[in-house]
Amino acid sequence: MFFAVSKIAWLLVQPITLLFAGILAATLAVAFSRRRLALIFSAFTIAGFVLVSFTTLGNVMLLPLEERFPVKPALPDRVDGILVLGGFMEGEVNASRGGHEINGAGDRIIEAMRLARLYPEARIVISGGEGTFFNDSVPDAVSTRQLFNDFGLTGDRLSFEAESRNTYENTVYSREIAQPREGETWLLITSAFHMPRAIGCFRQANFPVTAWPVDYLTRKETGFAIDLQDPVGNLARTTIAVREWLGLQSYWLTGKIGRPFPAP
Repeated sequence: MFFAVSKIAWLLVQPITLLFAGILAATLAVAFSRRRLALIFSAFTIAGFVLVSFTTLGNVMLLPLEERFPVKPALPDRVDGILVLGGFMEGEVNASRGGHEINGAGDRIIEAMRLARLYPEARIVISGGEGTFFNDSVPDAVSTRQLFNDFGLTGDRLSFEAESRNTYENTVYSREIAQPREGETWLLITSAFHMPRAIGCFRQANFPVTAWPVDYLTRKETGFAIDLQDPVGNLARTTIAVREWLGLQSYWLTGKIGRPFPAP
């Protein structure tokens, strides 16, 4: 139920939907000769469009998420396991064309492969099922298994969890596979902006992990400014930030994480 509700709710509140709603409201106001109301809706819609597309608002919103946990902490002497959360594969494309197309979050799997070579005895758990709601998709874990096979990476230390559809389920199913023991060191790899919510879930599940953030989208010196060069990218980053902040609060309110903004 939570998965379905979260997907539908996000469709309704994402920035592009709200901008479309503003345009629709202004159009209806014009149709019913409510000129003043039409001007108000138009003004808010234009202001919102400029804010999310032609400023660095998305970067400013992402920065505290990405800075919450330190980037690549010192390598431990021993690593018992490496957990990689899904979200780095183009599942819908792979369902249509086959193969293992990687998206912008591909740093997750690249870093996992690097660490796997540094710690040849560490177990590796790839957690990622079919997170789409409307279209057919290949789970990230399935595509990653194929990718690893193509690179000659096989063996008993690899586990692929393909049932989870969101971060909370990543935690539940990964813990069942990993069966962590007291004193073990597990690294958790996911995008930096997603790390606070992921860490919160693993803490709530009593699965101690070390945050290993990758896939950064912002520069450290990011501040609010006009940015006319990349409106599509600005809108995308704002959308990611809004989704993650809303995800944090919904997870906190439903008891899936213990704090609204988990910290180191």
